[in-house]
Amino acid sequence: MYELLVPNRVIYGRDTFREVGRQAKALGTKALIVSDPVMENIGLVARCEQYLREAGLPLATYTRVDTEPTDVHVKEALDVCRSEQCDVIVAIGGGSSIDAAKAVAVMMTNEGTISDYVGNAKMFTKKPVPLIAIPTTAGTGSEVTKVTVIIDTKTDVKMMISQPALLPAVAIVDPLLTVSCPPSVTAATGVDALCHSIEAYISRRAHPVTDVLALSAIEAIIGHLRRAYENGQDIEAREKMAIAAMKAGMAFSNASVTLVHGMSRPIGALFHVPHGVSNAMLLPGVLEFTKESATERLAVIARLINPQLKDVSDAEAADALVEEVKQLCRDLHIPNMKTWGIDKAAFDKAVDKMAADALASGSPSNNPRVPTHEEIVALYHICYDYRYDTNTVSH
Repeated sequence: MYELLVPNRVIYGRDTFREVGRQAKALGTKALIVSDPVMENIGLVARCEQYLREAGLPLATYTRVDTEPTDVHVKEALDVCRSEQCDVIVAIGGGSSIDAAKAVAVMMTNEGTISDYVGNAKMFTKKPVPLIAIPTTAGTGSEVTKVTVIIDTKTDVKMMISQPALLPAVAIVDPLLTVSCPPSVTAATGVDALCHSIEAYISRRAHPVTDVLALSAIEAIIGHLRRAYENGQDIEAREKMAIAAMKAGMAFSNASVTLVHGMSRPIGALFHVPHGVSNAMLLPGVLEFTKESATERLAVIARLINPQLKDVSDAEAADALVEEVKQLCRDLHIPNMKTWGIDKAAFDKAVDKMAADALASGSPSNNPRVPTHEEIVALYHICYDYRYDTNTVSH
């Protein structure tokens, strides 16, 4: 038996941001906007407020979410939501704002703290406050997933929680909101979406519908990410990327992510590397590690994006895919951990904990080649100063 969980309503297309007032009015009587300082500074929070007021909806705001959402952000936004008696939440921003808002929505009606629900130790038993998720990046796909990732500030662990209650009620995907993304963010979030779709396709929990979503997303990302990166005003490329990121989100939310995400979260938690960047740093190296156990599926992807590979062996096609991903990282100027500025001594000290945290997240067990603790440690070291312009195949 397979299951596909998505929001009740997905609205997408140019200028669909204007729908937020009507949608929020149908779901509640007072809105809490959850966002970040960047969205406030560029005026998108003000536009959201305007649309809500035009619909006759009173509102409150919380705009202190950082690039990596923490349990502190959740508690602060929750306090505002409760004190202002809000009954509908609108998240606008990247995956961080949406993930924080998801946690607020479920904790408004459920007991304890968000950390109580890690690993399904507890289930959200009460219906959450309805959430409208509006992404401003083409990356995380959080607007259509049942997943939130929140840093526990006491343990420096990224808590990945996946439960149906975390699904937004409404997703509004307006590609015009991504035009303001600078090239570096476009690159990082775009490779994040590529990670989601590749991992969903090779995951041990993949199924026929997630396969269709994942492959469609991969094809669009390979075809349009460079264009969006090179010219942020290329609306067609922005539109294709926004829809691809949404499809990738639907795919991984239902098929699960694998080793890249398992290893990525500890890098973000300990060294405060944005999620999309840490995924991008790991993707080529992890694909090389995984390749021999996922040759056939990686070959399918390779031939999809390059039909000229139709007559080569699966192994050659899989190799070609890894080279294509490395070329993409070069073209997008993706840094490795060393060039990002992670101190080698601090990295060496933390790598054992990172490997343990990666395994504990559960994501590596979905990988076609399930790694040991020692293999993850070795992979971290390979990826620390990974060269995207050389062959560094690891067996």
